Amino acid sequence: MTAQPRVVVADQAFGQVTHERAAAERFGAAFAEHHCTDEAQTVNAVRGADVVFLNFAPMGRPALAALAPGATVIRYGIGYDNVDVAAARALGVRVANVPDYGTETVADHAVACLLALLRRLPAYDHAIRESGWARPADVGSLPSLAATTVGLVGTGSIGLAVRERLRPFGCRVLASDPYADPAALAARDIQRVELPELLAASHAVTLHAPATPETVSLLGRENLALMRPGAVLVNTARGALVDHAALAEALAAGRLAGAALDVHDPEPLPADSPLRGLPQVILTPHAAFYSDESLDALQRLAAEEAARALAGEPLRCRVA
Repeated sequence: MTAQPRVVVADQAFGQVTHERAAAERFGAAFAEHHCTDEAQTVNAVRGADVVFLNFAPMGRPALAALAPGATVIRYGIGYDNVDVAAARALGVRVANVPDYGTETVADHAVACLLALLRRLPAYDHAIRESGWARPADVGSLPSLAATTVGLVGTGSIGLAVRERLRPFGCRVLASDPYADPAALAARDIQRVELPELLAASHAVTLHAPATPETVSLLGRENLALMRPGAVLVNTARGALVDHAALAEALAAGRLAGAALDVHDPEPLPADSPLRGLPQVILTPHAAFYSDESLDALQRLAAEEAARALAGEPLRCRVA
């Protein structure tokens, strides 16, 4: 570490960096805040830094190589797709995330989307706005929530929190997760099945898996075609899990009844995306994590990780 450590916020969407600045001041570190959007900006901003906070700024090999020896990168949030983890390991840069700051808020958002889609609220709203009124049956078959099967793709903390929120509605819950213990899921009234069975049986599918080489375009044309006719899809996980073009085709053809997408690939959602013109689609701007409490927890936990890095202590949530 340099004589005076350097702490840099490469980018953030929170409006203030009180916790981060306080952590830097505690260790007498120089502090700088930037709003980087491309690799060149990131390289210039983080050059010589000992600790870097980043949200969506790209942190590839050039940026990692520009850091001080033994530096630490802290990614706000759960995913760290924008960090070249292999390069970080090769360069001796530690990488940490903040996986537990907003579980409840993301689960709230996912279930709000699920309920809106299952009750066909977007369809009713569009019909009234465009045609003046609608008959209840205009949206087609509409099972009660107690007669509904929900499929969780991924059963980490957020997926399990979604299950608990659905419990009062009496939904049957399936899960596809190759790493989950079937007995542990059964104790939560979740039946583990393979993905094709989940897609065929579920009235609603909600995604809670990371973006990995194995899960990119997991919901592509082939798997979307396996979904139950009239089903709905919610994605609050990672945009890359869904083939947006294939999803738009399935929705436009009426094979799926609706979708709610909080995450997109790329982000922002392109202006010419056909998903923008489909009334049965709910679009939110990667906001599932957002609440006053979750934002404060995210920045506080990230700043506490920075303090550990500056003190030479083991990181709480090291991923590389």
